[in-house]
Amino acid sequence: MNPIRQHGRVLTASLVGTAVEFYDFYIYATAAALVIGPLFFPTESEAAQTLLSFMTFGLAFFARPVGAIAFGHFGDRIGRKSTLVASLMLMGGSTFLIAFLPTYAMIGWVAPALLCCLRFGQGFGLGGEWGGASLLAVENAPKGWEARFGSAPQLGAPLGFLCANGLFLLLGKGLSDADFAAWGWRVPFLASALLVGLGLWVRLKIGETPAFKEALEKAEPPKVPVGLLFRNHLGAVLAGIAGVVACFAIFYLATTFALSFATTRLGYAKQEFLGLQLGANSFLALGILVAGYWADKASARLVLGTGAALTIIVGMMFGTGLGAASPWVVFATLASALFVMGLAYGPLGAWLPTLYPVEVRYTGISVAFNMGGIIGGALAPFAAAWLAGMGGTAYVGLFLTLAGAMTLAGVQFSPRQAG
Repeated sequence: MNPIRQHGRVLTASLVGTAVEFYDFYIYATAAALVIGPLFFPTESEAAQTLLSFMTFGLAFFARPVGAIAFGHFGDRIGRKSTLVASLMLMGGSTFLIAFLPTYAMIGWVAPALLCCLRFGQGFGLGGEWGGASLLAVENAPKGWEARFGSAPQLGAPLGFLCANGLFLLLGKGLSDADFAAWGWRVPFLASALLVGLGLWVRLKIGETPAFKEALEKAEPPKVPVGLLFRNHLGAVLAGIAGVVACFAIFYLATTFALSFATTRLGYAKQEFLGLQLGANSFLALGILVAGYWADKASARLVLGTGAALTIIVGMMFGTGLGAASPWVVFATLASALFVMGLAYGPLGAWLPTLYPVEVRYTGISVAFNMGGIIGGALAPFAAAWLAGMGGTAYVGLFLTLAGAMTLAGVQFSPRQAG
């Protein structure tokens, strides 16, 4: 096949998969901020509904490392392509079924129990998605283009966010609050089937990566990749986990927490704040593009370290900026945070694979990415809500500052090259 055409298919397959990932996760994050609490939990306490809603959001993050180990096992033993197809089907199927769930008013506590099962399925499937998509891109990249190819899966984040946020914005404009709560929130979950179908169609048309084929020719794949990983590369795993915390923390504070806080505490209309976030999302895409190009010219390690250092600075201003009276200040706060996220997120596809040898690489980057997601993603909205309650919006950014420091430490103490 023509190399240009093959590279186009690889980049599309990587991009679409992570676009589905972020679309799926963000439609749930948005629903969690707006309707999941009242629909799926008792009505005695609004604060309890919000916290329980965010707990269901966080549940999928705890399922992701389990999925990372399971899908990483097969990705390192039988190949990247087949594993990616399976992860996308599980992830997409779980998301699609959420559209058909009955509410607490219909069947009581069975409703949140079913919701938690599907959230676990979502997270389990996602556990193998990002790592495989990144390897698909990086291990097929021409020499000197690894970071730019590796940034393709990351561009799925703003694309998925754009689709999810835009659809919720359209629904908010076209439906009353009552209709949105009654059935409108289900539409984005139904629509996920279209993206999943596109992702499967593209992935079934690509082949295995050259790096995996070469590794198979040299030696049998490890029988238990995760055992070999933790036995020989524990330091790299810990560094990788720390290295991804900052990007998750920024994303879910600037999206999930910010939307919930702005519409419940700051007096913003849902559509107004979704519009602000939609505009700020373009700065995330810009940051990823800058990071990919810069990392190929310098190094992924340098760019990620810079993104981590800037995250520390953003954390010092984030809470005050989010609580500002001017929507323009709020927009500038979100835009700058998401641009910095791009610098911390864009290099990951090129940086993480350098920490692990090919025979445990799928497992290694998947475990690191998803364990870091628990710290930076699952805890972010919950911790920010607690900090805001303790000391107001000024305290919210403390979580970002700590996340940036953790990622900076992970970069500084990471091995230079695993081979």
